Formats: sequence, C-alpha cells, structure tokens
Amino acid sequence: MRRAWTLWLSLVCGCGALTGCGDSEANEGTGPQGYPYQVTATIGMITDIVRVVAGGHARVEGLIGEGTDPHLYSPTTADVKTLLAAEVIFYNGLMLEGKMGDVLTKMARRGKKVHAVSEVIRGTGDFEIVEEADHYDPHIWMDVSGWSSAVGVVCDALIEFDPDHRNDYLQNANSYLKELRKLDAYAREAIGTIPIGQRVLVTAHDAFGYMSRAYGLEVHGIQGISTEARAGLKDIENLVAFLVAKKIPAVFVESSVPRKSVEALIEGAAAQGHTVRVGGELFSDAMGKAGTYEGTYVGMIDHNVSTIARALGGTVPEGGFQEWVKSR
Repeated sequence: MRRAWTLWLSLVCGCGALTGCGDSEANEGTGPQGYPYQVTATIGMITDIVRVVAGGHARVEGLIGEGTDPHLYSPTTADVKTLLAAEVIFYNGLMLEGKMGDVLTKMARRGKKVHAVSEVIRGTGDFEIVEEADHYDPHIWMDVSGWSSAVGVVCDALIEFDPDHRNDYLQNANSYLKELRKLDAYAREAIGTIPIGQRVLVTAHDAFGYMSRAYGLEVHGIQGISTEARAGLKDIENLVAFLVAKKIPAVFVESSVPRKSVEALIEGAAAQGHTVRVGGELFSDAMGKAGTYEGTYVGMIDHNVSTIARALGGTVPEGGFQEWVKSR
C-alpha cells in the first residue's frame, strides 16, 4: 500500500514533467481543447450523473468500478494518467475517497478543474449526517432527493467550463432530475409497504444512514461509516441479540464488502434458535456492472429499494421502478 501511494504522489507531483504543464496557469486553459473533452469521476454514481448531463460533449471515465470499496481504494498508475489527462474532475468528498482526496486537492491547486459534488451540502445541518469526531457520512446517494443536488453541481461546473453548450447541459440535467423525482417517490412508496415493525435494515457497514432518514428505515451496520472501521466481537454479539429479540427475518450483504461479518450474524442467530436469511445483495459504495441496469444510479437505487422491500415483507411491482412508472 505504501509503495503504491508513494508512486501516486511522485507521479502527481511530477505532472509538469509528464505533461509539459510546469505551472498551474498552463493547466487552467479557457475551456475544452476539443470535443468530446475528457472528464474523470471517482465513483460510479458520479460518473453516471456526468455522462447524463454532459451528453455527447464529453468522454467520461470513472476510476472506481463495480464491487470496489472506495474507502479502501488504492489508486493505480493508470488512474494517475487518467486524472492527468482529464480536463474536468469530479469526486464525492466527505472523506469517501480517503487519501485520494488529498491528491485531488493538490491537482486543483495546480489548475485542474476539480469539483467535489458533496460541497453543496457542507454546513447544511438540515441534510448532512455527522458522526462522532466530525466524521461526515459520505453516502449521500442513498437519499435520492439529496443526491439530486449533485446534479446541479455537475451542471454548473460543465456550464462554467463549456458555456457554449449551456442549454444542452441544462436540458439534460432537468430531464434527469424529473426521473430522479419519480425514483424518490417510488422509494417512499415501496419502503412504505413494509410492515412498520419490520422496517429494519441490517447490513455489512453503515452506508444507509441517508436512506434511513429519507424513507423511514431503522438501519444497523456491523461496521461503521467507513469500512476501515472493524467490528469487534461485542458488536456482533449485540447485533445478534437484537436480531433475535426483534425477530428480524433478513439481513443484507453488500457488493463491495466481504460477506464474512454478515454470515457471522446468521450463524449467531441460528445458535439462539432464530433463523435469519440473506435478504439479497445491495449496492452501497459501488454500482453494478458497467453496461447493466444496476450499473446506473437509477438501477442501483431501484435494485436496493425493491430488494429491501421484498425481503422485509413489503410489496413492489415485479418490474420494480420501471414497472411502477408505467402504472402512473
């Protein structure tokens, strides 16, 4: 890990030698050098927004793909080259990307157009979730309405960079926001079908706080907000006791987090005579496979909401959100 991080720093700090951009002024530019211009985003949820808003004007590349945990992500040499080639960069912030956040800040100081989509909620106490030691919960995308604010950040940044296509960016953003409003309504309705006493979501790590607040779920994560925090034996025992006492029927694994701790819960509950099953695999810090429905933000949330509702006794259309929209 240390070797990879040292390589990352040396390459970024030497970007002048690699690209001929010896000072920040040379990096700034006045707009696109051509079309499609290059945009890079860290996580898939941001990549998806940028692709929708940018349309055909930009070539958008994401760094952290399916099944990859951004909390623990170690950047590669290829990532460095991708970032250096980008004309605009988007990342989440709120410490989600770990050490990469420091590097992105340094790149911004050198003149790169770097934007944290979470900047819009910083200091807004009515939305942001802050744990002990001022550790922000970065999983904003779990609340569709809240994540919609990131669309505005992306749209504004692209307009600033490429004002000639302002109307295209605004139109794309507004169309996408309409879809997200429908998705938010679906999430509320689907979660609302779960019997009140069963609206308890137990997962591998605490990535669903914003979903909990937005849609009325009680959420328990084995690990903390970051997967760097390890659960102890006492944490497992307490959660097992909770599952048994409340007769919770299902717990959920995550695509980007090992299943081991969730399996420990199931085994512990079984030892106490209570059967708990895996209700399904949820997408928490990463979306599904590129090119699939679950590999889009809408598909990711649809999958999560529909999976949770079905497993906890709710009723949702067989086709999930897409079928629900048809019935409106």
